Amino acid sequence: MTHSVHPYSFRIGILRDWKSRWFQHKNFAKFLKEDVEMREWLMKKLRASLVSGVEIERSRNTVVIYIKTPRPGLLIGRGGEGIEKLKKEIQKKMNFKDLKVTIEEVRNPYADAHVVARLVTQDLEKRLPFRRVLKSYIEKVMNSGSAKGVRIEVAGRLDGAEMGRREWLRKGLIPLQTLRADVDFARDRAALPYGTVGVTVWIYRGEVFDKENEKEKLEK
Repeated sequence: MTHSVHPYSFRIGILRDWKSRWFQHKNFAKFLKEDVEMREWLMKKLRASLVSGVEIERSRNTVVIYIKTPRPGLLIGRGGEGIEKLKKEIQKKMNFKDLKVTIEEVRNPYADAHVVARLVTQDLEKRLPFRRVLKSYIEKVMNSGSAKGVRIEVAGRLDGAEMGRREWLRKGLIPLQTLRADVDFARDRAALPYGTVGVTVWIYRGEVFDKENEKEKLEK
């Protein structure tokens, strides 16, 4: 019987890094709970900004939050007003003494699974036909220049049907069992009047080799 493995956790230490980078013996459970609550709160609050991910680094006295988005101007605001307001809200919610918030731009949004999943849910919430949405975003991902394969799956009461079902479209390659394959993965949910529809996105961006192996190949 097969077991499904999360594509991100499957590649941690090989192609991916931890989303929370710190270590603490005494307050490990407390810090972990804070990170999970803060990440969920930020992803929900900044939903319109198409946030791709939230990474957290902690030192002895400082907490640094990295927010990745293809729309950095919306978060930063005029003269940095938006980021200062967000920083105050985080400090009020989490009681951090020394906090730094850094905005990182996602330069190719159609090669990012989280951004694509959020765009698909937005179109589904606008009541667009799901097959048209899937086809359009699969073409946009493949035309982005960075993707070699994409699969988008939706599940639920599609188009208001009485019974839930699962539909998906794929183009190109999705090598899920290859560790050196750079497969980006994301899940999201569209809130519709007849229930929620789950959206799952896989984007394959090619294989990643060690620099030493690449040098040996070039020398040969």
